[in-house]
Amino acid sequence: MSRDLLLLLEPGFSDPRYPGERFICPDGAPIEGLLASDPARVARLDVRRVPFERPRKAVVAALDDAHQGLPVLVLGNDQPAPADAQTLGERRFVTDTRRILDLLAERHGFPKVH
Repeated sequence: MSRDLLLLLEPGFSDPRYPGERFICPDGAPIEGLLASDPARVARLDVRRVPFERPRKAVVAALDDAHQGLPVLVLGNDQPAPADAQTLGERRFVTDTRRILDLLAERHGFPKVH
C-alpha cells in the first residue's frame, strides 16, 4: 500500500442497542472536522467511512478481524512510519485520535491541532 489509508465510522450511524437513534463517533469527529477544513488535502490519502456493524470488511481487509476499532490510520509506504506506530505483520498503523491528527498534519500538510 503506497498511500495512507484513514478508516472512520460513517457519521450518522445507528446502533441496534438504541433503535431510532443516530450517532457520530466521538473519536472520529475531530478527524472529520480536520478533513472538512481542507478538502483539497484529503486527496493526498485514501479515506473510507465504514458502517458501524461488525465485521467491518474494509478494516478486516486493511488489518484483520481482531483490529476493527476506529478510527485508524494505516500508514502507506510513501513516507517512513513513525516509531510509535503499531505493527501487524508488515502493516503499520495508529489508532490514537490525537496522534492521527498530528500525523495528518505532518504527513499531509493539514493544519496542526492546538
